[in-house]
Amino acid sequence: MAANSPNSPRQKMINLMYLVFIAMLALNVSSEVLDGFELVEESLLRSVNATSTRNELVFDNLEAFYKTNPEKTEVWYKLAGQLKAKSDSLFNYTQDLKIRIVKKADGKEGNPTSLKHPDDLNAAFEIMLDKRSQEKEAEILKREINKYRDYVTSLISDTVKKNIIKNNFNTEPSKKAQENKQTWEESLFGNMPMAAAVTLLTKMQNDVRYAEGEALSELIHNVDLRDVRVNKIEAFVIPKSQIVMRGGTFTANIVAAALDSTQRPRIFVNGRYLSDEANGVYTVGAGSVGTFPVKGYIEMVQGDGTFVKKEFSTEYFVQEQSASIEPTFMNVLYAGIPNPIKIDVSGIVSQNVFASMTNGTMVRKNNVWEATPNQIGTDAVITVTVKTNDGRTQEFAKKIYRVRRLPDPTAYIEYKDANGNPVKFQKSGRLSKSILMNTAELKAAIDDGILDTEFSVVRFDVRLTDSMGNNIQETSDGPRFSQRQKDRLRDLTRGKVVYIRGIVVKGVDNSEREISAMEITIN
Repeated sequence: MAANSPNSPRQKMINLMYLVFIAMLALNVSSEVLDGFELVEESLLRSVNATSTRNELVFDNLEAFYKTNPEKTEVWYKLAGQLKAKSDSLFNYTQDLKIRIVKKADGKEGNPTSLKHPDDLNAAFEIMLDKRSQEKEAEILKREINKYRDYVTSLISDTVKKNIIKNNFNTEPSKKAQENKQTWEESLFGNMPMAAAVTLLTKMQNDVRYAEGEALSELIHNVDLRDVRVNKIEAFVIPKSQIVMRGGTFTANIVAAALDSTQRPRIFVNGRYLSDEANGVYTVGAGSVGTFPVKGYIEMVQGDGTFVKKEFSTEYFVQEQSASIEPTFMNVLYAGIPNPIKIDVSGIVSQNVFASMTNGTMVRKNNVWEATPNQIGTDAVITVTVKTNDGRTQEFAKKIYRVRRLPDPTAYIEYKDANGNPVKFQKSGRLSKSILMNTAELKAAIDDGILDTEFSVVRFDVRLTDSMGNNIQETSDGPRFSQRQKDRLRDLTRGKVVYIRGIVVKGVDNSEREISAMEITIN
């Protein structure tokens, strides 16, 4: 009896064998369940084959139509090609996993359509959840499914179909898996019989083909394979300009709104057929002044082979060439400064008007031109050209201007009054000694509200009579009052007169000139 003691090695072996036997009973999968997996697998494979065949036919039709009408189908055909490549990639990856699982259980000759050990509990786990790999195959599969789901649903506008595909490719753990604290990967491939794992992967392949088919249907729907599906068709004349200069060309596009761009309509203008080479552009010369009609109709083929006729009508106006070139503030041009010039050409938009000049440069500033002449005494010739509707460049007008030197500026002393407002003292008059002493520099400008041009002061003389009756003259070396000039001014008393003479200035042309003197009585 001692041999059967609970602590004897023999009893321990019996207990261990019993536990193993109980575990085997618990893990055993009935043959009926395995047979059920086989039936589901066969049904899924039939569905996969049927859907794959349908998808191939749809893609072949789209490819054939692309070859005959690439302009209309290029965008959708390229999207379909991308869809097919992504779908095949996920489908083939899933097929490779099935083969690897089956061969793990059944050996090198294993075949997913004929399982020898459908109840094997290790093969799916070892292939899909092997912790020795840097990244588990089940994790890779989950990532690829998520990417494919997001891509394919972006191609589908129908909300119901979007939701079906999202549910089919849902990679969140089920409620049961969450209760068991399992991930999506573990719930599908952990301790799963090989037959069940293979069927699950086949179901994923079926979902891929279903999603591919729905997306293909969406793409093919975007390509009109039959006729123009519009509610209203109208003919229009779109002229580049309804005002044409005599000698120019009237040009207009004649189109049909809601027209299928891959079908070429027949256009008749003023009783004559507009050739296909014109591509809907009607062009006619404008030889005489007046108003001219553009009337006709467009014929288009409908889906049933009949013609629809839509009429159009407009007119255009031909007028004599005219242009004006006028300086905005004077009848001459001044050298060295930009002179504003207004140029108008009737019937021509400003973007198609161009101007050039001799003895200087012309620059467009928005709707005004600026003419800057170079040499004084040499005439400047301004020429205006326009770009006509037919693309030709045509000269419209010329005008000759005399180029003069800018008039002399006026010297002034600038200060602020009791309210802080700037004041300019010019030429002659009474001025307080304090203002004169606080003035840093002498300035000069043409300040007539038109030219408004500043000059720089090169030098000037201060002339006065001292208390001894001596005439004193002090010269600056720039626009600022020198210290010696300030010292002389400080000794002046009320009623004394100061002359600022010998004022030399420099203009924008860098030439120097002497301008009129100033006479100041100390107040």
